[in-house]
Amino acid sequence: MRAIATVCLSGDLRTKLEAIARAGFEGVEIFENDLLSFDGSPEEVRQLCERLGLAIVAFQPFRDFEAMPEPQRSRNLQRAERKFDLMEQLGTDFMLVCSNVSPQASDDMERAVADLRELAERAARRNLRIGFEALAWGRHISDYRDAWEVVRRADHPNLGVVLDSFHILSRGHDLSTIAKIPKEKIFFVQLADAPLLEMDVLQWSRHFRCFPGQGRLPLKDFMAALAKSGYDGPLSLEIFSDAFRAAPADITALDGLRSLIWLEHLGQHGLADTLPQAPYYHGVHFIEFTLDEESAAPLGEFINALGFRHVGRHRSKNVELWKQGEIHLVLNFETDSFAHTFRLLHGTSVCAVGFRVDDVSRALERARAFKAPLFRSQVGEGEMEIPAIRGVEGSLIYLVDESAADDLQWRTDFELFDQESRNEAGLVRIDHLSYVLPATQLLSWQLFYRTVFGFAAEAENEIVDPHGMMISQAVLSPDRSIRLPLTVSQAQETQPGRFLSEFRGGVQQIAFESNDIIATVDELLARGLPLLRIPGNYYDDLEARFDIDPALLDAMRSRNILFDRSEEGDFLHAYTETFSGRFFFEIVERRGRYQKFGEANAGIRLAAQAKSG
Repeated sequence: MRAIATVCLSGDLRTKLEAIARAGFEGVEIFENDLLSFDGSPEEVRQLCERLGLAIVAFQPFRDFEAMPEPQRSRNLQRAERKFDLMEQLGTDFMLVCSNVSPQASDDMERAVADLRELAERAARRNLRIGFEALAWGRHISDYRDAWEVVRRADHPNLGVVLDSFHILSRGHDLSTIAKIPKEKIFFVQLADAPLLEMDVLQWSRHFRCFPGQGRLPLKDFMAALAKSGYDGPLSLEIFSDAFRAAPADITALDGLRSLIWLEHLGQHGLADTLPQAPYYHGVHFIEFTLDEESAAPLGEFINALGFRHVGRHRSKNVELWKQGEIHLVLNFETDSFAHTFRLLHGTSVCAVGFRVDDVSRALERARAFKAPLFRSQVGEGEMEIPAIRGVEGSLIYLVDESAADDLQWRTDFELFDQESRNEAGLVRIDHLSYVLPATQLLSWQLFYRTVFGFAAEAENEIVDPHGMMISQAVLSPDRSIRLPLTVSQAQETQPGRFLSEFRGGVQQIAFESNDIIATVDELLARGLPLLRIPGNYYDDLEARFDIDPALLDAMRSRNILFDRSEEGDFLHAYTETFSGRFFFEIVERRGRYQKFGEANAGIRLAAQAKSG
């Protein structure tokens, strides 16, 4: 059973439960604080869950119970009886007890054993069960192995152990004992991931947990150990996160379900062969802009100066095709279409991209498995139907069959003209697309691409904007033919902050690759395309930091080309001015096996853009 704790989501209890049900979960943990703030009775919560098709798999947490002195011990047992009443009203038979953090708690394990045995005996009289969990910051019991030892010694059929991946992995505990616990004594499993941070474990837990696949904890090892135990009970998410508390409940719930599906298919839990593998990718095939007739001429002039040629018009729609090298730009002027709806929200913008894949059917099957919303566009007679997936922010990602991508798609849907490759500027393919998104959505986007498309996420990079900090994290296809840096900023006056405020985010930067950036830039300058001006001090610093051929340095200086170097190779790149304050283009040349994005130059670029307005 796939379950999630209500503490994972924003909103009131009713909002949370409805979002959990819509996402497709089967079970829910009711967090006590959510119940206390609910404006109805526990019976109403039970009835709501029944209507939504949700089983209440746990009530939690019951705190600071074991090994307390009198009179606290007796009061705790009375408190437990009240909670048992509540559980019966909710219609759940399971309560999670977390290890004691009170300074009054004794370190006498036998007292803890006796207390939990007494609690389990009282629960048994009502046909209820108790699960004992070791908090990573528990006063005397902070290791799951100690919690299991208490459960083992108590030896009561209504008492079992709860395993929480965060509490176990954050402390680096050895996992081998998990496989040795009888599966019938593992009553419940909670799952959470987290970034690797050097900080107090309580603060780490309370503010930075995330869904499996969004962090860096070794969850695959945890699941492998769990599989050896034979555990086949519920897998439930319990996430404390500032970002999740600020995000819409529906988005968070769907992310949670995707993370569980992904985790189940890491070769564990008996499901390894049921999930379609991600397809093989062959780059970004096209970029589609949505625009009106008023912005058509300026954008046409801009991309014409970049060396693109207007090569076709759609047979049944007000759509143009522009081309250079292997790059296709689609300009969509339709007024009764998805593109028009997207334009109403974002203005002139990138509304869709196309991924070249080797197996469209497999890609769609995987997308469905991860609950990705599919999209079908209006198709005229004799035209190709290209399936699409809705992205996190609502744009479309088309899946273009490799066999149709080179020529068939365009010949079928467009009236083509001017097919000679002339008057181009040397741009050959799409290198990467950079998206701006709300800070609360970074984890969601990362998980979406990891699960639906099988992409990997690189480490985050902090970048200094003249008006604040920003963070960029790239998601990449396995062969790196598709590169998508994701950028967020909490500061409203940074470049991405302004873009998000004015245009609601989306694609802000489009990078094209050239095999000879010097020749390409010369051609662009000859066409009158303004490039972003880079200060001379930058090149003086380059000369001091790198052993660069003087002729190459002079060539870069005179053309406003930036430079970066890694162990794998060199990276040369230049930027256009921003089009209508919205998006801008980058020209890149990768030499050797350079794989990054010139992040070291991001601050220089941002300062230059801020100065140019």
